[in-house]
Amino acid sequence: ARRPRGIVSPTETRNAIQAFQQAIETGDLQGLLDILAPDVVVLSDGGGLKQAVRQPVVGVAKVARLLAVGMDRAGSRMSVEPVQVNGHPGLILRLGGEVDGVVAMRVEDGLVTGLYFVRNPEKLSGVGREIAVGR
Repeated sequence: ARRPRGIVSPTETRNAIQAFQQAIETGDLQGLLDILAPDVVVLSDGGGLKQAVRQPVVGVAKVARLLAVGMDRAGSRMSVEPVQVNGHPGLILRLGGEVDGVVAMRVEDGLVTGLYFVRNPEKLSGVGREIAVGR
């Protein structure tokens, strides 16, 4: 049974994204645990070209462990920048200044309930440049 989706305020979403970003940037595992929902889900896409989880990772303990390993591997080379991803809140992850991935996030009740990581370089070719939209 899926939870009904409610309206999430922009402030609530912004606060959750900022807390997640700060936890990632500082390596604060407790801060990460505090912002993840108990039944958080991670999906990822490496396109066979970059490392990614092959099956959904479900639950705060497993997701936190996965993120902690990634944070440990990246160390101080990682930077995180908030963005809109297909109209949803997300983050661009950079390693050594280069785009390594994008994560779209779902926020409900002030907690992160879903993370979708895209690391597939073919899908990231347009990330980091703005496209002007005209009429």
